[in-house]
Amino acid sequence: MPTSQAGKAFIVTNEGTCLTIKPDNRGPQIGHGHDLTPDEIASGSVYGIPVGDGITLEQADFILDQDMETVYDPALNCLQVQGLIPDTVTQNQWDAIADFIYNEGGPNTATMLHHGWDQVPIQMPRWIWEEVNGVEQQSAGLAGRRAKEVALFNTPVE
Repeated sequence: MPTSQAGKAFIVTNEGTCLTIKPDNRGPQIGHGHDLTPDEIASGSVYGIPVGDGITLEQADFILDQDMETVYDPALNCLQVQGLIPDTVTQNQWDAIADFIYNEGGPNTATMLHHGWDQVPIQMPRWIWEEVNGVEQQSAGLAGRRAKEVALFNTPVE
């Protein structure tokens, strides 16, 4: 199942947008929270888009689309094949998990899902820690993001 356009918009809302390279906890980012890889930093481009002088909003959207299609949706599909995401997953549940994996990465998403599908709304809010100046601390921003993910996860699809 692919992340929906509404799911991508949810990610953009939670990540924010920066059209120039900016520092983040895990390294430099651009666009809608795209973490630049060492190869992208060395080449100065992401999916063929030069990023050194900044990018347009349309390019940020393209990078997010490519990230979802080539990295995050395939990772979620793999977790589904492993039985961690049921075949009965709704689009809202998928989009909530897509936001989580985009923010927390594949290994952390697998760890969270290993508690069981029925535990997702209980486990998500526990992932609110970030490192600031070498110290792990609770993040109000992550707590808010997790609350929005849980709300989306629990919203029935009409």
